[in-house]
Amino acid sequence: MTKNEFKALIEQKIVILDGATGSNLQNSGMPSGVCPETWILDNKEVLITLQKEYLVAGTDILYAPTFTSNRIKLAEYDLEHRIEEINHSLVALSKEAISRYREETGEKRSVMIAGDITMTGEQLSPLGKMDFEELIDIYKEQIGYLVAAGVDLLVIETMLSLQECRAALIAAKEVCELPVMVTLTFGEDNRTLYGTDPKTVMIVLQSLGADAIGVNCSSGPEKMSEVIKQMLPVANVALIAKPNAGLPKLVEDKTVFTMGAEEFAESCKIFLELGVSILGGCCGTTPKHIKLLNELAMSYRVPVIHKKPLRVLTTERRSMEFTLEDRFLVVGERINPTGKKALQAQLKEGVLDLVSEMAAQQEELGADILDINMGMNGIDEKEMMLKVIEEVLQVTNLPLSIDSSHVSVIEAALRRYPGRALINSISLEKEKFEKLLPIAKKYGAMFILLPLSDAGLPKDLGEKKQIINTIVSAAKEIGLEDEDIVVDGLVNTIGANKEAAIQTMETIRYCKEELSLATVVGLSNISFGLPERQFVNATFLSFAIQAGLTMAIANPSQDLLMNTAYSADLLRNKEGADLRYIERVTAHPMVITDTTAKKVAQKVSKEVDNVTSLSSNSSDNSNENLTSSINSPIYEAVIKGNKRKILSLVEEEVNNKTQAAEILDTMLIPAINQVGQYFDNGKYYLPQLIASAEAMKTAIDYLEPMLKKDSSQEKSGTIIIATVAGDIHDIGKNLVALMLKNYGFTVIDLGKDVSSEKIIKTAKEVEADIIALSALMTTTMLEMKKVVTLRNEASLKAKVIIGGAVITQDYCDEIGADGYSKDAQEAVTLVKRLLEM
Repeated sequence: MTKNEFKALIEQKIVILDGATGSNLQNSGMPSGVCPETWILDNKEVLITLQKEYLVAGTDILYAPTFTSNRIKLAEYDLEHRIEEINHSLVALSKEAISRYREETGEKRSVMIAGDITMTGEQLSPLGKMDFEELIDIYKEQIGYLVAAGVDLLVIETMLSLQECRAALIAAKEVCELPVMVTLTFGEDNRTLYGTDPKTVMIVLQSLGADAIGVNCSSGPEKMSEVIKQMLPVANVALIAKPNAGLPKLVEDKTVFTMGAEEFAESCKIFLELGVSILGGCCGTTPKHIKLLNELAMSYRVPVIHKKPLRVLTTERRSMEFTLEDRFLVVGERINPTGKKALQAQLKEGVLDLVSEMAAQQEELGADILDINMGMNGIDEKEMMLKVIEEVLQVTNLPLSIDSSHVSVIEAALRRYPGRALINSISLEKEKFEKLLPIAKKYGAMFILLPLSDAGLPKDLGEKKQIINTIVSAAKEIGLEDEDIVVDGLVNTIGANKEAAIQTMETIRYCKEELSLATVVGLSNISFGLPERQFVNATFLSFAIQAGLTMAIANPSQDLLMNTAYSADLLRNKEGADLRYIERVTAHPMVITDTTAKKVAQKVSKEVDNVTSLSSNSSDNSNENLTSSINSPIYEAVIKGNKRKILSLVEEEVNNKTQAAEILDTMLIPAINQVGQYFDNGKYYLPQLIASAEAMKTAIDYLEPMLKKDSSQEKSGTIIIATVAGDIHDIGKNLVALMLKNYGFTVIDLGKDVSSEKIIKTAKEVEADIIALSALMTTTMLEMKKVVTLRNEASLKAKVIIGGAVITQDYCDEIGADGYSKDAQEAVTLVKRLLEM
């Protein structure tokens, strides 16, 4: 099936997917804990019968049961050596189901088979050990076997991470030209486990080339519709909804989904009204659910997908959309070693402290985008670019501009960047023009168009416009849009060319008014060689903004420039400009250039410090301790998740004779508590939580021998933690274990796929206070009840707490567990409360 054929299909009808596979196989006898793939191959008729029923119900696209048939998942059962055979055989079963359906019914309608792909369960670096390129190779391996087996298209489903979606999508593009559908799962806050919102998901994946995007599993139809509503305003491809039949419940010792087919179909009306093109069912849905869904869909018109012009850059967790009429934007230029000896020295040593500081400072000072340039001698530019991107994304949520003279560096960065970046830049120079435009298209990036050619600077304004038009035309020929382009006004030096400013203004006007293109300039060239350059730059900036300039590459620490930009937005009546201006100038009230004025300001500042010091001395000790902890570099290292730096900071504190217990109580614990609050308030998401937890763990591992010698330390509770039998997912469990250790609890991690008997035996041996259980699959939830039952029979004191994607408070109550937590931070609070009872 070609991409055009897929597009034609969704223009002809509302496409119906199949329903659940796992929960139906379980109802047909598949026990928990077995490898689903081999069970299916040993019980072929069960799968064929189920898929035939889906076809009778009206399914247009049948999912081959290859969901966990990647190398990593199969290795959990020592079956990775059979990956080719398993994928080929499972696709063959779906083909057999279609063949029998046609023979038995005489139906000749077209039915497609989707090769089904999902997450590996291993976390990507820097949160885990899996390298991004290794993950791409893992997906390419499975996709290669699926394509060879004859699937019609690919579906990447039940994804928790946008970056893993990107890896799978890149792999698909590099293996074949089949259409690709992508669906993720979202939590109660309408974000993925890693904190990505639906809008960002849609923008990144459709830019990267996905043919249809949406959501599966997660919840029932009503809750899932909120995710679709957020995707809809930015969707330029077909929307997919594949909800569960409600949430699972325990009924007579069985995990069931209580939403019947009629209620399910009725609830799915919202998707049809919103304009969803592709519908199906996930956990708990049966052929009857799909039959009624299909009948409902026939009464609705086929959605028309309208192309929406979007200028938008993203990180993994945030989108920044802008138009030609929005407020002025600043691209922070500081992360560039040119002329910065201190930064050059750190980069040569592999130290990124200055990079982190520059990133955080530029965001604080008002930058909207951060330009990253690692061009210098003495380092591997590509390797350093990747390290710096990883570092910067841990301290800021601003989108990045990838700046390099080398095509290979730009491609490596775009490949790894977990969002939609800006390329700086593409010119008409042969090397860049021919190679970077296809790279921009492949990775879904925006780019800065630099009007240069192999001949150098354009000789006049007419040639500059000609170069702009040539690059724009070439970009459109390969599928890029006007909205993907930001034209560089190419500022020359006013000292050498008296028309430089006028020519730049005309370029900006031409791009905005005649071509509807965004524009950018670098400011410093205009004043080169002149005294008091900041005045020329600021005045030039105000003229350029009035001419229609979209953004400028500048140093956001220059108050005059930034205040000029904020003033310009105020005078042009941009939305919210009044509040932004007031906030800006009150935070940065003075631009001091006169030497005498500087001395006066310094004297005033010193007097203020003296008053503050006197005031502080009169406060109580608790306030002093709080202030010292918040001002402590150790506290900041935990807040920022600086695992690399925290060890040296703790060692330094210990060498200064600070007691280990004091470091723990006044610096580490307050910091991780603050991180927890950030997580609860939605300021932090899973990546930041993990980074902070890892930083704290590094500190505690160093302090632990000293803490043990301190007899004043209270004995912590002992916690047994495990993923239940039959379940091989442990991302959430690992994070809970890490957080509990950081709070001083003794944690015994039994791993994943742990039998209930082993859990109880270990709890008895160590006299555990808490048994913490995790399950991600509906097929393994019942093991939790088994543990509770065994705990009661053994009369153990240990309280049982549970969690996982499919777990709810209702389920906790039904099985008699002592507590439920939705995430790692809540687990800490729950354990503390239970131990105090």
